[in-house]
Amino acid sequence: MKLVLLLAATITFTTSYGQDVWIKRDSVNGPPRAACASFALNGEAFVLTGVDLTDFKRKMYSYDLEQDDWDAETPLGGETGSGLQRSSAIAFGAAGYGFTGLGAGPSSSLKDLWRYDPETETWTQMADFAGTPRTGAIAFAIDDIGFVGTGQDEGGLKDDFYKYDPTTNTWEELDDFEGSKRKEAVGFTMGGKGYVGTGRSNDGYMDDFWEYNPISDEWTQKADFPGTPRIGAVGCGVFPSAFIMLGEDNDYEYKDDVWEYNYFGNVWTQRADYLGGTRVQANAIVVSNRIFVGLGYNGTYHDDFYEYEKILTVDENELPIEVNIYPNPVSSEFTISSKKNLTINTFHMYNSMGADVSSSFNIISKTDHQIKVELVGDLPVGNYFLALENGTDTFSVQQITVH
Repeated sequence: MKLVLLLAATITFTTSYGQDVWIKRDSVNGPPRAACASFALNGEAFVLTGVDLTDFKRKMYSYDLEQDDWDAETPLGGETGSGLQRSSAIAFGAAGYGFTGLGAGPSSSLKDLWRYDPETETWTQMADFAGTPRTGAIAFAIDDIGFVGTGQDEGGLKDDFYKYDPTTNTWEELDDFEGSKRKEAVGFTMGGKGYVGTGRSNDGYMDDFWEYNPISDEWTQKADFPGTPRIGAVGCGVFPSAFIMLGEDNDYEYKDDVWEYNYFGNVWTQRADYLGGTRVQANAIVVSNRIFVGLGYNGTYHDDFYEYEKILTVDENELPIEVNIYPNPVSSEFTISSKKNLTINTFHMYNSMGADVSSSFNIISKTDHQIKVELVGDLPVGNYFLALENGTDTFSVQQITVH
């Protein structure tokens, strides 16, 4: 049984961070560069391709989080990869492999796709992208399926959207992205959904923000990005927070601002500026729920690399009623209570990856002031978010720990 709790009034829910700091990490190997591709795989970050003052690149480097150290890896295409260098390519990790493709080569835009096997440290060419050759597209992976779209081909800006299945090596065209055609947008995943925003359209620089549901193949427009409209920003997500930062705005100024989007509240909050300073066409990588950002260009190419350190805390402002949950941590049962009446309908519980695990509890009893809940099934030990909703608006989120 699923519940949403209905109250007479709603509030805006936000999250805050006990720590909101950037920490300098080891610089990326090789020459400073921008417009690189990147993906996370097996607990490591991978950065490859890009462009610097002299030429396009195909080399790749991996970052070990524990050792804070970069190692050279097999360049794109391996020993026979001459000519595969490029910038503004797409990349994603799925099904135990890294994938990269598309982008701008030395002479033209590309539509090829390559798979990296971390076990054999080799590259294999896969089925070409089903759309036109292009640069400045977005890509992300959800449940081991890659999603690629937007960008610019020789005919102009694009809004088409495709998915790639690594198990069958096949592409399928999906409904078009519902925002305007664009290039150099951000694209990333959070909580089993995809997010696309900012970029450059035929009408100029953009600040809109969209959520993609892969189950329904539907797009939903969310709260606009509150920073200045921009291109070449970076984005990433660690549920329930997403981040958009850096880029170049419509005044042609390089940016170092950082903005956090809250999944539950559909609200944005400005965070600590990026420690490395202003830049465009950098890289943001999430590895083991840790956020790393580096490289890029602001008149100078960069090779620096930083980690954003955060501790999630839940803040609720001007609650119409006070909601308590006890005991917390939870072993088998917990109670939601209030001194005021609760008109009960449903609520939702999410794990740290954003998956809805509401089927893992039953309602034992309920009164005007109290709901008693029983955990069922094999719910793993860990932290969870309990979201109390009024219609489509979340008015309260509580963190609970299952042990």
